[in-house]
Amino acid sequence: LGVDPPCGVLDPKEAVLLAVSCDAFAYGQEDTNNDRITVEWTNTPDGAAKQFRREWFQGDGMVRRKNLPIEYNP
Repeated sequence: LGVDPPCGVLDPKEAVLLAVSCDAFAYGQEDTNNDRITVEWTNTPDGAAKQFRREWFQGDGMVRRKNLPIEYNP
């Protein structure tokens, strides 16, 4: 799967539209019933610049995850 943009920083109340795509495959010939995409997010440290840093997900802060089922458009 590909996601564009793959990461970023949002201000409070800001929203973003993500494009999710996948390589072509033989739909119906593979079990896709349990396919999911996971979105992870965390609050930025106080005073952080609006530039994404992977380190924010490796510290002591709370990382939240949301698993979303994938509905393919064959």
